[in-house]
Amino acid sequence: MKLKKSVKQMVDEASAAIETLTLADALALHGKPDVTFIDIRDPRELWRDGTIPGAINVTRGMLEMWIDPESPYAKDYFQTGNRFVFFCAGAWRSALATATAKDMGLSPVCHFEGGFSAWKKAGGPVATVEPKH
Repeated sequence: MKLKKSVKQMVDEASAAIETLTLADALALHGKPDVTFIDIRDPRELWRDGTIPGAINVTRGMLEMWIDPESPYAKDYFQTGNRFVFFCAGAWRSALATATAKDMGLSPVCHFEGGFSAWKKAGGPVATVEPKH
């Protein structure tokens, strides 16, 4: 089967349409009261690798439903007017998620280069996440 677009093409298109912070800029924004970090990784990744302290986990599969204020699944934190900084492991999923959120009208929204793996490598703070049973 030949696809119309590869995931790489989709990420490249999303990246061209969104704001991508440098890792240094993302690190500088961490902890500011008007900035919300959104971790779109699967919970198993958080359990295994940790997350950015204070980040909210919004799995990619629920993103649109949680952003939309008209959805029965809407989350209040998306209605705060904060700046949203999305991230995943390596910045591919977060590029796609950021583009989707921007298309929906969430603003301001961005992601950062390199994702959580770059954050950890740079010595950014990491919080442990325990599985919920």
